[in-house]
Amino acid sequence: MIITCPCGEKKFEVAENLIPEKGRLLKCGSCDETWFFNKNDEVTKKIQKPTPKKDKLLSKPQKTLPNKEIKSIIYSNNNKGSEIVKYQPKSTFTFSNFLSYILVGIISIIGFVIILDTFKSSLYVFFPNLEFLLFSFYETLKDVELFVKDLI
Repeated sequence: MIITCPCGEKKFEVAENLIPEKGRLLKCGSCDETWFFNKNDEVTKKIQKPTPKKDKLLSKPQKTLPNKEIKSIIYSNNNKGSEIVKYQPKSTFTFSNFLSYILVGIISIIGFVIILDTFKSSLYVFFPNLEFLLFSFYETLKDVELFVKDLI
């Protein structure tokens, strides 16, 4: 069943079993108008699907060009894009890149030391000389720390 809003702008398709014989108070979703709808007063209509229309050509086709003109147009368009462009590399090495490499290196060394220190007791079994190497590495790190403090 198709119900039309009193404003006439909207039409709604509603199943017949949703509206009782006595009627029902309805509200339009677009204009918020409310009205009482009675089944007996309204004539039901079925929705007709619009038939698709065939597109018509708006203009007649233009005159055809000779093959020589077409080839000259194609070659003139291709020549524009075939120019040789010299490659100029940008200088990618900047001071901020240098600092980021140093920071990544320091963090990697600290992570490696933490891993070695965590598993040193189990690594001593496989590498008995590791204890001496770790001790000398720690002493070197302390020396670097003292050197940086002296600079500041």
